[in-house]
Amino acid sequence: MKIIEQLLVLQNLELGPSPIPPENQEEIAKLRGLVPPPILGHYDRLMTRGRKGVSVVRNGVCAECHMRMASGIFAKLLRAEDITICDTCGRYLIAAPGSIAAEVAAPPVETPKKKRGRKKAAPPTEPEA
Repeated sequence: MKIIEQLLVLQNLELGPSPIPPENQEEIAKLRGLVPPPILGHYDRLMTRGRKGVSVVRNGVCAECHMRMASGIFAKLLRAEDITICDTCGRYLIAAPGSIAAEVAAPPVETPKKKRGRKKAAPPTEPEA
């Protein structure tokens, strides 16, 4: 499981029912141990401010701040090359599960081009008498 996916699971556990059940506390401790400290620190700063630490991206739009991201950043997110942070809200970004398959698997659709013909000159009209 990737780091951001682990953070998303951690976020879902922490934002669950008000009193965190003991079995969830064990899972939370385990997930916190798997995430590197600098990433966990940024996540915790966001969570203490009452904001989610991870945001799902659908169709190139951050689900938390509702801002469209640059196409290059969205492509980088789909390739999952590196950890991506939203430029607007500062949350860690993860692509929605269906968006990866839709973006990668769908070939570009080519529309047929219309053939343009030359304009024909209108026949000269005779003046009326």
